[in-house]
Amino acid sequence: MKQKSVAIVGAAETTQLGKIPDMSQIGLHADAALNALADAGLKPSDIDGVATAGESPTETAHYLGITPKWVDGTSVGGCSFMLHVRHAAAAINEGLCSTVLITHAESGKSRIGARRFSRSPQSLQGQFEVPFGVTSPPTMFTIPVLRYMKDLGVSEEQLAMVAVVQREWAAKNPRASFRDPLTVDDVLSSRMIAYPFRLLMCCLVTDGGGALILTSAERAKDMPQKPVYILGTGESVETPMISQMEDFTSSKAFRVSGKQAFAEAGITHNDVDHLMIYDAFAHLPLFGLEDLGFCGRGEAADFLWERNTAPGGKLPMNTNGGGLSYMHSGMYGMYALQESVRQMRGTAPAQVEGANISVSHGVGGMFGAAGTIIFSNEAP
Repeated sequence: MKQKSVAIVGAAETTQLGKIPDMSQIGLHADAALNALADAGLKPSDIDGVATAGESPTETAHYLGITPKWVDGTSVGGCSFMLHVRHAAAAINEGLCSTVLITHAESGKSRIGARRFSRSPQSLQGQFEVPFGVTSPPTMFTIPVLRYMKDLGVSEEQLAMVAVVQREWAAKNPRASFRDPLTVDDVLSSRMIAYPFRLLMCCLVTDGGGALILTSAERAKDMPQKPVYILGTGESVETPMISQMEDFTSSKAFRVSGKQAFAEAGITHNDVDHLMIYDAFAHLPLFGLEDLGFCGRGEAADFLWERNTAPGGKLPMNTNGGGLSYMHSGMYGMYALQESVRQMRGTAPAQVEGANISVSHGVGGMFGAAGTIIFSNEAP
């Protein structure tokens, strides 16, 4: 993809975040979409491309009164929206559409109009993992994290530090679900969920969503908001079964997706001012730092412990508070993208001064998929 040929011109989350018992899931999609349209100074009739996951793009487009020329219903878990950004940019460059709306919303806590999630007994997971007790994210993600901790010498205290640092960022964000300070002892004293995960190492369960609007960089010049340009993109999938990862201490999908995005962007890791790594559980930022190339193998825990990703650190990461303290309605990738856009616009609650390049990296399933988007606020 040509660098900076496509830009984000609209970005917004749902009016409320956290617990929203009076809105259905499709209603939350519409709320986020209308907020993003208002942000961009557009109407539903201006949209000719629609992408979403969780709900079908058919239902979402119909609900909003949009008849698109281009549609993407890619659904690979929490990073689906990173893939949507990549696909939308390609479609705009190809002339398949001109203005794309990407929506995400889930009634993750209140479950109003939410879709049921179940694994068929005939599926690969249903046959080869569920019968052995591997049934939910905490019991799935324990498999790689335990191997990672054993092989690379990572302690429970270092794992807890991920949550501590992200709570420091959340304290700066008025919209964060939890803002009270945390200590490592607080995290290790919280209720055990599935070893080594304590409650405060696990993501929140909330209601909410967000939406993005993309168009060509040329059109973006005339939009009311400061354009945020797509600099590089990547995507990959590995396996639907966590037991079949190539290496429990590293994500193949992460490595492939990140390498694509950095190559397309034509940047080095030293050029990155701001980083978002999906954090459904506390170990994911450690895997992300290493698999994306910011740290050498086995170095991420010390890198984070030394406060390099904390406020004032050299690589600000998960500056909204992340899925551990900000929001996590089920598929967190949209919230990471929203924070990258805010940072590039210069409007984030915990703004990184002088930030010009942001990397937003997502995971889908239990290391099953990955998407990486690199943003720039510098005009082409």
